[in-house]
Amino acid sequence: MCVGDDRVAALRAVIDPARVLDDADLSGHTTLRVGGRAAALVRAESHRDLAAVAEVARRTSSPWLVIGRGSNLLIADAGWPGIAVVLGRGFRGVEVDGGVVHAGAAEPMPALARSVARQGLAGLAFGVAIPGTVGGAVRMNAGAHGGEMRDVLLWAEVARMGADGALERWDAHRLGFSYRHSELADDAIVTRVALQLAPAGGDDIAAQMAEMRRWRREHQPINEPSCGSVFRNPPGDSAGRLIEAAGLKGEQVGGARISDRHANFITVSPQACAADVLALILHAQRRVHETAGVQLRTEVVLAGFDDGPGRGAPPGPPVEVTT
Repeated sequence: MCVGDDRVAALRAVIDPARVLDDADLSGHTTLRVGGRAAALVRAESHRDLAAVAEVARRTSSPWLVIGRGSNLLIADAGWPGIAVVLGRGFRGVEVDGGVVHAGAAEPMPALARSVARQGLAGLAFGVAIPGTVGGAVRMNAGAHGGEMRDVLLWAEVARMGADGALERWDAHRLGFSYRHSELADDAIVTRVALQLAPAGGDDIAAQMAEMRRWRREHQPINEPSCGSVFRNPPGDSAGRLIEAAGLKGEQVGGARISDRHANFITVSPQACAADVLALILHAQRRVHETAGVQLRTEVVLAGFDDGPGRGAPPGPPVEVTT
């Protein structure tokens, strides 16, 4: 198996070397601003770039990770042992044809929501409250304020990394959407989508989005580094309510703190590390399980930890916390 330098050299042989970094710090690529380094970081601008990453990853038995805007991602302090990928401007862009909108997977959801609203198209106003990209929103069926991606998605074009980047088109039915979940294959990277929206008054849509922004300012710690909602809401309940009922608002591990404003948010100080955030996640899961008998599952994706990328880590042992 090749070591990091060999992987970087192999990637630079087929991708513009200026877009391939070695020993790259990933903390600045996440909204939590914590986490370690990757053996290689690639800014992909085309399907050809993704195919090259797929081929090198396969040939060197290297794991790969798509970062997006990093708004729903916790990377371990030890970093990511393989290749990290960020989709560049080549995967952005918005085209409108009547009520059908085509958008690149790297397009930020708030920007897309504003763009279609200006053209008098309704159905995506909730996107103004989704801090991630279109591709990430499809993978997790992101939603807010009563709307979610499955309400508007027609199809997603994906690159299958397990097949050297081969392109496929998955319709909404094949994606098997459910609450904060899709059946998108683990080796698939969303590259482009088509959405079905409906005509509406531009002023009405703007008012909707303004109300959503106002609500977020009043109820969420939007001016502090966080990963958004840490846990999925359990059926018929709210993760934030359960965490608050367990008396955890304001509790802290190192530089990570459960927000006083919204208990389903963990905010971090400049001194925080990923281990602080993970310890607080495990502490909250254990306490809620003890007090309410509910097993909270994470919405944030964990990358570079012992079990690799995933959600729903089980409650851990007691940790030292402060209030």
